[in-house]
Amino acid sequence: MSRTLPELLPGDVFASPRRSAWRQWLDRSSVILAAFSIALLSATASDAFAARHKDLRSDRLYVANGGSGTVSVIDTRTNAVVGAPIHVGKRPAGVAVDSVRGRAYVANSGSDTVSVINTKTRTVVGSPIRVGKNPSGVAVDRVRGRAYVANSGSDTVSVINTKTRTVVGSPIHVGKNPSGVAVDRVRGRAYVTNSGSDTVSVINTKTKTVVGSPIHVGKNPSGVAIDGVRGRAYVVNAHSYAVSVIDINTNKVVGASIHVGKGPAGVAIDSLRGRAYVTNSDSYAVSLINTRTNAAVGSPIPVRYGPAWVATDALRGRAYVANSGSDSVSVIDTSTNAVVGSPIPVGNAPAGVALGRPLRPAKH
Repeated sequence: MSRTLPELLPGDVFASPRRSAWRQWLDRSSVILAAFSIALLSATASDAFAARHKDLRSDRLYVANGGSGTVSVIDTRTNAVVGAPIHVGKRPAGVAVDSVRGRAYVANSGSDTVSVINTKTRTVVGSPIRVGKNPSGVAVDRVRGRAYVANSGSDTVSVINTKTRTVVGSPIHVGKNPSGVAVDRVRGRAYVTNSGSDTVSVINTKTKTVVGSPIHVGKNPSGVAIDGVRGRAYVVNAHSYAVSVIDINTNKVVGASIHVGKGPAGVAIDSLRGRAYVTNSDSYAVSLINTRTNAAVGSPIPVRYGPAWVATDALRGRAYVANSGSDSVSVIDTSTNAVVGSPIPVGNAPAGVALGRPLRPAKH
């Protein structure tokens, strides 16, 4: 018998004004170089690339268990849970990992806090960070050392300095009931889905201010993911059974909505293979979108009950789906788009998932 999903799903590098032109050039060049590299890799031998660069793979999956008040950690090399569940706040929803600093950030929707986990020791560090009401989504900007937390009950976004683990500045007001958040580190933007106003707000991560007008998308937007290489944001509209695509260079919706399954919730991008993976919580399946053509492809991939958030590991060739209604995680082989192995048991009502690596000394 399926259950309903949890109530809430889950410093600037170039500061000198005289260097703004250089930064713009660098940003554009970075995007062009990345796009060329991804296109070349996916067109030739993405699997061979992944094999040669195994040390770059994420080898831990962090799962926020909304009904247990815990985070489960899965070793993605063995697809087995490692260690005991990590106790955080009430109804954890979203989770994001800063692999540079070895920290995972967990939005506790029932405690109005964010817990910080040391990914090496798998222990909570410091006191919970107070944010707004009912935090749901969280995203990390590793370049600027910031975490962005969508506070669904406050209609705001809180910004956390990941070096000091403190909130910086005043909450940023966005639309109604913000749910998901994703960061475009290259362009210095955070995209926030406002589920209560059917819009997406865009935050300048340098000035911590909303830029432009809200972008109108479908009904009840929830998950959002950035494809920085192709310059697109993919927004899941839960009540429209569709995905909207935003050009993040112009911040305008492009093309028609892409129809997926019933009750879509989360989305994640595999830039190497040019795919977006969308969880359909009411269809118990994952839809695939070709990010080159922005069209749904293939048949939906059956998973377990109530799939919520999803995370992709392009180098390992896997997608990880949190099944909120069956207390498990399904693993999809992104080369064949088939589920591999048995569902991995985790805590009660898992929602948010995020990939990362525990901080460790470099091998010489």
